[in-house]
Amino acid sequence: MRILLIEDDTVLGAAVRDQIAADGHSVDWMTRLDQARDALAGAAYDLVLLDLMLPDGLGLPFLKALRIRGDVTPVIILTALDQVSDRIDGLNAGADDYLVKPFDLAELSARIGSVARRYTGNPNPIITHGDLEIDRAAKSVRRGGKPVALTAREWALFDAFLARPGQLLSKAQLEEKLYAFDAEVESNTIEVHVSRLRKKLGNEVIATERGLGYRLGTP
Repeated sequence: MRILLIEDDTVLGAAVRDQIAADGHSVDWMTRLDQARDALAGAAYDLVLLDLMLPDGLGLPFLKALRIRGDVTPVIILTALDQVSDRIDGLNAGADDYLVKPFDLAELSARIGSVARRYTGNPNPIITHGDLEIDRAAKSVRRGGKPVALTAREWALFDAFLARPGQLLSKAQLEEKLYAFDAEVESNTIEVHVSRLRKKLGNEVIATERGLGYRLGTP
């Protein structure tokens, strides 16, 4: 998943960013709401992690504005506000989950996985696709009963197809999944990673629509 983190605490932000990256997600980290608005206007995110107290404003009106304009991107609030009334206000504003600081990073990973499964319509993270068994929560794949090792970038691309089965994804949409990784996204990056996925998971796992993009193949 590509995740937008909105957090002005540099120590906590760095820890959350590193945890998300270790889980195999890409992350864009913003410390202000105006930066976050620009990020959302320019990219498609799978999840937003939102602090409620930012230097240039409050997170709750920001969240309400997202929902008013029809943005349904899942949002998990990360905040030190721990009163029951604060939780109710956050959930009523459109948050999908509410995590009080300080929190365990492993719990954050579990909350992210839970929200992701809810939005993909797949509460059971195990997916069968041909001879593949995929655990999206654990980010693991078995082919013919044997584990297959995928890099973080390969998983990010493969998971994009799993999240939108049958949907055509353009090269630009797939490149967005890789922008937050350290290495630069070169012109042939998607082709290279699709080729590697086919070698590891089977030639039929990703179908090419020439000149248009790629989609999850029919097993």
